[in-house]
Amino acid sequence: MQHVQEARDTPAERDARPEKGTPSNGSSYRLGAALLQSLAQEMSALAEQASALLSTPPEKLSLDADVFAQIARRNVPRWHFAMLNDTGRNDALVAALERGIPAGATVLDIGSGSGLLAMAAARAGAGKVITCEMNPLLAEIARNVIDAHGLSDVITVFGKPSTELDAERDLGGRVDVLVSEIVDCGLIGEGLLPSVRHAREHLLAPDGIMLPSAARLHGRLVSSEAVLKLNQVTTAGGFDVSLMNTVATRGHFPVRLDTWPHRYLSETAPVLDFDLARDALEPGERTLTLPATADGEAQALAVWFELDMGNGVILSNPPDNPASHWMQGWVPLEKPVPTKAGETVSLRLRWSDFTLRVSL
Repeated sequence: MQHVQEARDTPAERDARPEKGTPSNGSSYRLGAALLQSLAQEMSALAEQASALLSTPPEKLSLDADVFAQIARRNVPRWHFAMLNDTGRNDALVAALERGIPAGATVLDIGSGSGLLAMAAARAGAGKVITCEMNPLLAEIARNVIDAHGLSDVITVFGKPSTELDAERDLGGRVDVLVSEIVDCGLIGEGLLPSVRHAREHLLAPDGIMLPSAARLHGRLVSSEAVLKLNQVTTAGGFDVSLMNTVATRGHFPVRLDTWPHRYLSETAPVLDFDLARDALEPGERTLTLPATADGEAQALAVWFELDMGNGVILSNPPDNPASHWMQGWVPLEKPVPTKAGETVSLRLRWSDFTLRVSL
């Protein structure tokens, strides 16, 4: 009967019906309210745990306590460990700082983490290093690590984002060198663009040195049912559960591409190119024209970056570099795009301060 009824409906009526997995207006509101409720519950649980720790007498406070471990897991992303064990990344950054920092320079390092880059800058000959970390727990870890290495007289740690720093009050004037290795798999997800945009205007001297000085994104059209299923669902156990797709990731997310079956449908092509010293670094969009190399159906644009750290030092996370702790970025297409070898595919790439999106 359902098929008979659909045949009698007008095109306008059929278009007005929501697709499977698409919430109605009423359920959209309820889903949005539930999302906010989930966030409120999480924040409430964190506040209760933090209050319990703060009310504990100092002599009884143990970093081994379960509640501390729970907060630490939530508050400090686990990729910090993989990053600090990425010797290729660490060696390249240390080399870039040794080659790029003039003796006695004042350096601002955005994103302290463990304090590694601030200490490397001091060892490279900086006269003064200021490093900022918006996560209070990481900022305190950095202070302790820096102090343990006897570098507290050279390095100052601020527990706030760089956008809240004042050049005169906090830095003693604009800095000579800006270090800003705050990138994710898709380059911009950690806030590289707004952070550099602000620091360049308010914190860096007019003739200051940028490390990195340029950033580029490369990409290829790709098909992978395995990766697609990491972010999309239709049925499970014979039931339609596609409403879950309303909370799927719309922008880019990390994937270790070489661990999943996949098929490239285009050659590697330039996707974005930023001159960090001169470009506006604002959100924008552009048309990508990608020559297809095979017949198929593209489900995403796989991307990876290059950071030009100066003096011949390049940081990159291509699929053929599995030693890098950075994965590749999977930018899902809104709808699969047919490809035919020898023809070109035109896509619209949009980027915000934090997210990459691709559409027809």
